[in-house]
Amino acid sequence: MEFKDYYAVLGIERTATQDEIKRAYRKLARKYHPDVSKEPDGEARFKDVAEAYEALKDAEKRAAYDDVGNRYQNGQEFSPPPGWNSGFEFSGADFAEGRDFNPSDFFESLFGHTATGTRGARASDHRAGGDHHAKVQIDLQDSYRGGHRNISLRVPKRDANGKATMQERQLDVTIPKGIRDGQHLRLAGQGEPGRGESPAGDLYLEIAFAPHPHFRVDGRDVYLDLPVAPWEAVLGARVTVPTPDGSVQLTVPPGSSSGRTLRLKGQGLPSVPPGDLYAVLSIALPPADTEPAQEAYRGMAQIFGDFHPRRTLEA
Repeated sequence: MEFKDYYAVLGIERTATQDEIKRAYRKLARKYHPDVSKEPDGEARFKDVAEAYEALKDAEKRAAYDDVGNRYQNGQEFSPPPGWNSGFEFSGADFAEGRDFNPSDFFESLFGHTATGTRGARASDHRAGGDHHAKVQIDLQDSYRGGHRNISLRVPKRDANGKATMQERQLDVTIPKGIRDGQHLRLAGQGEPGRGESPAGDLYLEIAFAPHPHFRVDGRDVYLDLPVAPWEAVLGARVTVPTPDGSVQLTVPPGSSSGRTLRLKGQGLPSVPPGDLYAVLSIALPPADTEPAQEAYRGMAQIFGDFHPRRTLEA
């Protein structure tokens, strides 16, 4: 993915004020507006200009963009640092003076879909606070057991000059048992403070499972690659299988082959009904790093001399 230099798109310096950003946007928007521009690439340029303005006009998004941009080196293939936006709290915003917004993949990789939401009414003496959004990672085990988690969020705070800097915010969050990847938790009153006596907005936490070295999640179901010894696959065995909520016993039927999937009913994510856990078998070969081990393999080659593993390819 190509890194988009929004400052270059608007023709401004990274130190530009919010007023300078607005003036640059309005000048270029008039130049490239599809209704008036005679430029062959006017519509594409207008979309680029509008997207750049959406990212930079809002001090919160600008702080996040700068945070990533400071770590990007020109010429590199861009991809957001893993989990960079997990824990970044932001509010929605009206896009480009109310125009429709179809964000690029680059924009969505930084801010997601919620970044194009709609903020409440403009400032007044009494206005309800806008809703805030954040993406947080939890462990797969948290979904199995539920409980409380202390979550750290990076919150852009504006200084007296309107520039946003990142600060930490701590929240104690109840994780419901059975929550799934992509679901949202609503924390009432934890969003933007209201003006006057108006209530605060809400904070919506989008849940994402942290990558796990062994388990994969698909909806309510969980998958595990399970190594078995050749004799366990051929003769059958009773083996111990880890799950995110503890170990269980699984029967490997005789004659099992690599790739066979065995189901552990009800061992997936808790729900009504619960998901299942699927163990995908793989044959783990013992190492032949000693003379006796090598001799054992030679003996197998003699015993199974008529076995042709690539017979189906020849056919």
